[in-house]
Amino acid sequence: MAFEIDNIFKIYQMGGVEVPALRGVSLRVKKNEYIAIMGPSGSGKSTLMNIIGCLDTPTSGHYFLEGEDVSTLKDDQLAVIRNKRIGFVFQTFNLIPRSNIFHNVELPLIYSGLPASRRRKLAEEAIEKVGLSDRIKHKPNELSGGQRQRVAIARALVNNPSIILADEPTGNLDSATGAEIMTIFDQLHMSGNTIILVTHEQDIAEHAHRVVKLKDGQVESDEIVRNGRYAAQEQSA
Repeated sequence: MAFEIDNIFKIYQMGGVEVPALRGVSLRVKKNEYIAIMGPSGSGKSTLMNIIGCLDTPTSGHYFLEGEDVSTLKDDQLAVIRNKRIGFVFQTFNLIPRSNIFHNVELPLIYSGLPASRRRKLAEEAIEKVGLSDRIKHKPNELSGGQRQRVAIARALVNNPSIILADEPTGNLDSATGAEIMTIFDQLHMSGNTIILVTHEQDIAEHAHRVVKLKDGQVESDEIVRNGRYAAQEQSA
């Protein structure tokens, strides 16, 4: 099992008022699944993404990542998990402007404490996977939007994470470039990666093999895709 979320609630305190963002969400995700999380604004998908990515903790309930209950860990422990076990790809790329591609991709490995020779090998391999070996010394402002997102994907891959978590990865790209980026995610899934894709675009979600839809902080539907058709997902499977 890649991860399991059991009866997660997330309640924010806003001006003395309790605002529930998630209300009893449960999910079981196997290794090498390719899942899209969808929902309108305010449905809770961003909150769920933050909990899956260990950027936030639930108010109640449990989150098991590869069998470990991470919902009760301290901030420094969560930081280690974010660095080593979760690869993030954001809509806005989140690259360091003054650093070249190599140093942007290498950064998680520096935080991991790997020696320079090992960092170089892993970073170069990740950059090669996204087809940017000929741009390794370029800086982000010398790249197109699609190339920047490829750099972000390489950075997400470099630590060989348990989960690749992509938040609206094509949101800042034109449709043709977005299709190219989704082809990379498809290839990553075929090579064995577990991918969680947060999106509001149906055509992007159709790349996934399972679609979870949220509404008002709860799972509205959880469907697998077979031959272009949706069928209810059995959580106990």
